[in-house]
Amino acid sequence: MSVDVIYKTQATATGGRDGSARSDDGSVDVKLVVPKEMGGPGGVGANPEKLFAAGYSACFLGAMKAVSGKVGVRVPADATVTAEIGFGPRSEGGYGIAADLTISLPGVDKADAQKLAEAAHEVCPYSNATRNNVNVGLHIA
Repeated sequence: MSVDVIYKTQATATGGRDGSARSDDGSVDVKLVVPKEMGGPGGVGANPEKLFAAGYSACFLGAMKAVSGKVGVRVPADATVTAEIGFGPRSEGGYGIAADLTISLPGVDKADAQKLAEAAHEVCPYSNATRNNVNVGLHIA
C-alpha cells in the first residue's frame, strides 16, 4: 500500500511517557504524565492515549463530514465524536490499545447515523491505520 502524502507534520517526545512532547511548530506542547493505573504518579498532564483519543475523535468527525454528501446524511453543527482509548496487555504478549467511538448526531435518525458512521469508518485515516489491529467499537449516542 502506498500513500500519496499531501501533508506532513512532526512532533518530538523527550523523557518517554514521563516527559514532554512538542510539535515542530510549537502548536502542540504537552507535559506527559504516567497515569496511576499504569504505575505512575498521575496528576495533570497528557499521555499517548489521551493524544490518540483527541486525534481519532477529530479525524473521525472530519471523515463523517467528508462522506456525508455521498451517504446523504447531513452532519449537524453540534455533532460530536468521543474516543475512549484503552491500554493494556495483549494475550499475544506486549501491550495494545482498544478504541470505542461514541458518535452524537443530534436530530439524525439512528439508522442514518449508523450508516454515516460506518461510511466514515471506511475512509478515516485513523480507522484505516488501526483496522485489523485494534478493536474499534462504533456507538451511536
